[in-house]
Amino acid sequence: MIKPVPYQNFAGKDPLLDRFVSYALVPTGSDPESAASPSTSRQLALAEKLRKELEAAGAADVSLSAKGVVTATIPPSPGAGNAPVMMLNAHMDTSPEASCDGIAPQIACRWNGDDILLSEDGPVVLSVKRFPELARHIGEDIVCTNGKTLLGADDKAGITAIMDAALRCPGNPEEPHAEIRLVFTPDEEIGRGTEGVDIPSLGANYGFTVDGGDVGGLESETFNAASARIVFRGISVHPGSAKHRMVNAVKLASAFVGALPSSESPEETEGHEGFFHPVAIRGGVESATVDLIIRDHDRVLFEERKRRLAEMAESFPVGTAPAPVVTIRDQYLNMKEFLKGREEILELARKAYRECGIEPVENPVRGGTDGAFFSSQGLPCPNIFTGGLNYHGIYECIPVQSLHKTACVVSALLRLSASCKA
Repeated sequence: MIKPVPYQNFAGKDPLLDRFVSYALVPTGSDPESAASPSTSRQLALAEKLRKELEAAGAADVSLSAKGVVTATIPPSPGAGNAPVMMLNAHMDTSPEASCDGIAPQIACRWNGDDILLSEDGPVVLSVKRFPELARHIGEDIVCTNGKTLLGADDKAGITAIMDAALRCPGNPEEPHAEIRLVFTPDEEIGRGTEGVDIPSLGANYGFTVDGGDVGGLESETFNAASARIVFRGISVHPGSAKHRMVNAVKLASAFVGALPSSESPEETEGHEGFFHPVAIRGGVESATVDLIIRDHDRVLFEERKRRLAEMAESFPVGTAPAPVVTIRDQYLNMKEFLKGREEILELARKAYRECGIEPVENPVRGGTDGAFFSSQGLPCPNIFTGGLNYHGIYECIPVQSLHKTACVVSALLRLSASCKA
């Protein structure tokens, strides 16, 4: 077992890594229970940082909206003014599923494949046994957490790659590129990332989100996604005289979750298989709430899943208590149906990958990005990798070499945009 060393030991040696860490250290967790936009004010700290960096680099039309969306324009290089306008997007928030407070990156330098001791409290160990995909990165420098927080590579690695490439463009005639729109969004992790974006005003013809996983991933197919909330009402009676009177809402909620088909859960599915995923139960005897997400790549099966869940909840036996209240809200749709007939956009990405010595790996993503919403609104927007692994938890990590490969691909996309016919 090896013990990684603090990032501070490497500070100043790799500008791209320094940029990533500077973003990662800004806590930006979103909050699904907040009605504000952005859902947490701390996301604005990173938004303001990006705004200042873009202005200092000479980007045009730099703006930070009241809803926390950062936009900017990189004017086209000489001779590329007629090329289609490209948008690049990454999100600023991190998942609320793990803490973002007190992020302290560590690095396992030239990692030899042994278990990595993230924290002695537990202990917390990052291992190939638990995460086999790590084996592809033996010999590389693994940026990891201290075992207490997430890292923030999702999606600050995407922000890093975009900023690194874009900030070299203004005033640099050696870097040909079309007009580029930069869009950094809050609240992607809670399905609200594009709520504050006026897509027509961007004037972009196509785009890419930089929000994928391991090196090589090129994604043009996402889940169809919905959230569901089921509120169970109980009957509270003093426990000393509760026989045949009390109806415990917590027990109803727990029984409902237990009745969900176990074969249709994230733990038991892969590829194109959809699922129901309970993410939270909270409440007491009088009222308890179950929050779930519904996912399926197939639109027909997705609609059927929503119907099944609603029927299951509405017919769930609750004794003498009121029937549960079910609310289902669509979050995003599979981008695949909106990218039909736009193969040239994917060809542009494949060419950029290969210019960087990377062979594209095109599989359906078992998740979604802001690009799914952009695509559904007429702005076709596939997703490219960031190089990060094990998102949304304390085992999140990213090899430094993968971060550089992402930056290479984004730079190649900018160069190729000058001659793009998309």
